[in-house]
Amino acid sequence: MKKALILAYDFPPYISVGGLRPHYWYEHFEENGIYPVVVTRNWNPLHGNELDYIQPSNTNEVVIEKTAKGTLIKTPYKATLSNRLNLKGKNDKFSNLLKKMSTGWNEIGQWYFPTGTKYELYKAAKNYLKENKIDVILATGEPFVLFQYASKLSKEFDIPWIADYRDPWSNNALRSKSRLSFWFNSLNERKSLKSVTHIITVSDFFKKKIEQILGKKSVSIIPNGYNEDAFRKVENIVQNSQKLTISLAGTLYDWHPYQLFLDVIDTYLQKHSSRRLKIEFFGINKVDELKQIIEKSTSLKNTVFIYPRMTNQQLLSKMAESNVLLLFNYYSYMGTKIYDYLALNRKILLCFEEDKEAYKLKEKYYNVSAIEGLSERLQADLIKETTSGIVVKDTIHLEQVLEELFSEFNNTQEIKSHTINAEKYSRKIHTEKLVLLIKNTR
Repeated sequence: MKKALILAYDFPPYISVGGLRPHYWYEHFEENGIYPVVVTRNWNPLHGNELDYIQPSNTNEVVIEKTAKGTLIKTPYKATLSNRLNLKGKNDKFSNLLKKMSTGWNEIGQWYFPTGTKYELYKAAKNYLKENKIDVILATGEPFVLFQYASKLSKEFDIPWIADYRDPWSNNALRSKSRLSFWFNSLNERKSLKSVTHIITVSDFFKKKIEQILGKKSVSIIPNGYNEDAFRKVENIVQNSQKLTISLAGTLYDWHPYQLFLDVIDTYLQKHSSRRLKIEFFGINKVDELKQIIEKSTSLKNTVFIYPRMTNQQLLSKMAESNVLLLFNYYSYMGTKIYDYLALNRKILLCFEEDKEAYKLKEKYYNVSAIEGLSERLQADLIKETTSGIVVKDTIHLEQVLEELFSEFNNTQEIKSHTINAEKYSRKIHTEKLVLLIKNTR
């Protein structure tokens, strides 16, 4: 049986979309003939929000766990000065200066010195390789410094390595906001990927973005998907019958028209005050912004509810109780959320396709250049292919959709889903493709 060393910074019990992909590999590689050894961080989530990312480990030692599925190597994490100040809630001018200096040193220094919050993964992986035979190294990013670590380990121990791009690196507008930042990231990207044996990524769009920096490389598409094991545990949960419930989980971005959506909800409820509606946000990042919007409206105060982060299984159980699942437009990106929505078999509401105000947000904040020949409406395309929901044109259309949803809900106490062919988007299918790639890697 081949053995794969997986460098994965995000990993349960830390709750993140990025951790689901390598966790599924760990759960299912062994049954497909690959023994996984995952090197990750020892997570100590206490807060239920973004502070979990900077919470120190509860041990200073490397912890090695061997299970029937593989080996987990958990490295200790010590908070940086910046993180310690954030954990203490320090936000004065001097503290903010210290935070910027600390963050700058760690983000830049990790590429040139044995420092940074991810360096412990490299040390632990190197120590493991000194004593154990590994056939392939698989690094998933971001953080993309793991690619540099994989490259170094590959050269030192003569092991082929595979880079997993969950997102673009240097030509991601969210990361490279200046020419200097782009130059720095693209230099490190080309250097780190020089020795890569193979690249995998989640979509054709990302593949094209990678090729813009690296030129023609051997790239395979291994899309994200849903974990069929997790959904079997919630498939018998009955959706809410008391209030029409619309739910969203995960990160909100600046180009997401959540303000527009809530404005429509507010206006609709003022017209129809007797309608029983509940809007749920799970584990979102823009809590303060949403609370400010909610506080301005009596209707929204009694309608919109915000919940902290929870484990993926807990989240799926809560989302399964919903009638409708809300999705904001990601344009050229598919994201991972839509796959979970498909598996939950609840009607999806995608906002918006052609709204003028939403388009202004896209123009201001999205900053992702389209690629000729590739769709900028990936989520809408998938929803139509699977007949899984409604692609909402604009705010006027949203009001019409709400009326249609209430009509159905009041008559049947549920919202019927007509999703077809969701099984095509199971992680199982894509993982089998990755396993075959690994077995053929020399």
